[in-house]
Parts: sequence; structure tokens; C-alpha cells
Amino acid sequence: MLFRIIQNCFTFTIRRSSNFVRIFEVGPRDGLQNEKIQVPTSIKIEFINRLSQTGLKYIEVTSFVSPKWIPQMSDHVEVLAGIDRIPGICYSALTPNVQGINKVVSLGKKGVDEVAIFSAASETFSKKNINCSIETSLQRFNDVVKIAHEKNLSVRGSISCTVGCPYEGKIKPSQVVPLVEKLLDMGCYEVALADTIGVGTPKSIYELVKEIQSNGIPSNKLAIHCHDTYG
Repeated sequence: MLFRIIQNCFTFTIRRSSNFVRIFEVGPRDGLQNEKIQVPTSIKIEFINRLSQTGLKYIEVTSFVSPKWIPQMSDHVEVLAGIDRIPGICYSALTPNVQGINKVVSLGKKGVDEVAIFSAASETFSKKNINCSIETSLQRFNDVVKIAHEKNLSVRGSISCTVGCPYEGKIKPSQVVPLVEKLLDMGCYEVALADTIGVGTPKSIYELVKEIQSNGIPSNKLAIHCHDTYG
């Protein structure tokens, strides 16, 4: 299971000026969150510690969400307390609401180095996934970003369903652009474009990035989050 997670769950940041690619590992969070069998906390900690030994510099380790909705992430405090933190590695967590960011802040040095928030390019997906409209989610994120910045925590944004949605089908690049702009404007240092259901192709991803860049957003503010759903 761990090999599959490592293989399929990562984000990379676009860099136009060189051949350098920054890999942002999200397997411990995105790869595990939907597993139906509860993964022991000790296994999660070992997984993260092994990732820390690979040379990765950015690892998203867990999320601060309601255990009612995502029970797999209910041990976020224990995971953060148990990992071996290697200097030079940025450990982050998903904090989609004020309750989440406040809990992270309360952990102090046993918290994270930065936090992540996510919206969606599909209205239907947003309502089914986080029980609110896109606009409402953005309003909530403003408060999360404000608290994070007050505590000197960087914030990374992400947008789900930037290529396709399980409910609405194909998503146009023009639907994604304003969301990228809003997340950057509120203080995210970069925005990950997530192909949540794995329907993206080189052509569709290229067209998405090109559309965003044509609106004045530089490539170093963007990341790509891919899923190898269909091989």
C-alpha cells in the first residue's frame, strides 16, 4: 500500500527558468485519507520518517479536519508529535477551517511549518466535499490565512477538480483562473492545480496552465497535483 501511495500522490511546482522541479509529497495525507481500513498511527509515523530520508524537502503529513468526516486523519496530533523532524524539511498539514488552524497553532513547536487550504473549481464538488459553495469556502479561508500569517506560517493553496469533476464533467480553464487569483490575493504563496479524478492529459494540463499564465500569473506561483487513475 505504501508503495502505491508514494508512487501516485505528489505535487510538483512549475519552474520556467530552469529544469528544476520541486516535489511536494502529500502521500501521508492525500494518499491515506480515503483508505477504509484505519492505518495505525505508528505506521503513518514510520511512513513519514522514511519519506524524510529520501531527500524530499516538503511533506504534507496530515490534515486537521473533523474525525466525523475523515476518521483516517483523527490522529493528526499524535502523528505530528511522533515524527522525526529533520532540519531543512518543511512539514505541513491541511487546515481547511478556523478550528483546524487554531488547533495547529496551539501545538506550537509540535505543529507544522506551513499549512494548506483547498477550494474547488466545481460548485457541485465543493458542496458535496466541504458542504459549502465555492464563495463561502473562500470567505472561510480568508480567516485561516489571516491567523496563519499572524503566527508566521506560510499558506499553500490548492484547487480540486481543475480538469474534470465526477459530477459536472469537464472543467474549463476559465473556471479555474479566478480561483487562482483569489487564493494568491488572500496570501497563498502558490496554488496547486489538482487533477482530482485523474482525467488530465498533457494537452489539457498544458491548456490549463497556459490560460492561467495568459492572465498574468507567473509559473512559479503554480504547482500541479496529478493522479495516475487511468494509467
